[in-house]
Amino acid sequence: MNKILIVEDEPAIANLIRTALEGPDYRCTWAADGIAACDLLERESFDLVLLDIMLPGADGYEVLDYCRSLEVPVIFLTAKGTVEDRVKGLRCGAEDYITKPFELMELLARVETVLRRCGKTGRVLSLPPDIEIDTAAHTVCRSGVPVALTAKEYELLLLFVQNKNVALYRDRIYEKVWGDEYLGNSRTVDLHIQRMRKKLGLEKRLVAVYKVGYRLEV
Repeated sequence: MNKILIVEDEPAIANLIRTALEGPDYRCTWAADGIAACDLLERESFDLVLLDIMLPGADGYEVLDYCRSLEVPVIFLTAKGTVEDRVKGLRCGAEDYITKPFELMELLARVETVLRRCGKTGRVLSLPPDIEIDTAAHTVCRSGVPVALTAKEYELLLLFVQNKNVALYRDRIYEKVWGDEYLGNSRTVDLHIQRMRKKLGLEKRLVAVYKVGYRLEV
């Protein structure tokens, strides 16, 4: 489990992020200002910091400097969205830079990417009770037995595991896995998901959401 510190002075946004992330993979702590964030970083170890820039007490750049001294990776999550702001944030040492408003699916994907890049996460993802995904070897096992998935089926499974209990729209699924614009009359997404969930016994857990797409229920 990865420990994530959310540094955000707006409670509604902090709660949204916390609700999206918390589960078997992540445990979140919230700090409402920069000074409180530094106090928490001094007392506890964290794997990642989601950091606003405009904060009371100490601003995001000051907190970033403190994080860098502790070798804790940072993703800026801020309303400061100009090119100059993004370049400054990345040059100062942030691993990534996300502007508000943001989509939760994108945030989850970027969190996973940064943790993996910084060696803060294991290479094996689990989907209880019996599915394990080795993200380095690109292999999937069910009850210890390898399951042969196509490349697209593997990417679909990874997308749903990274977005547990989130209803994903067909167009976003298609864009993420196929990297192209979704055509509303295409059955590609549905056919690949049907084959993948049958191979893994996910028929009752990877459910269709009316007029939306699919949701992996955990």
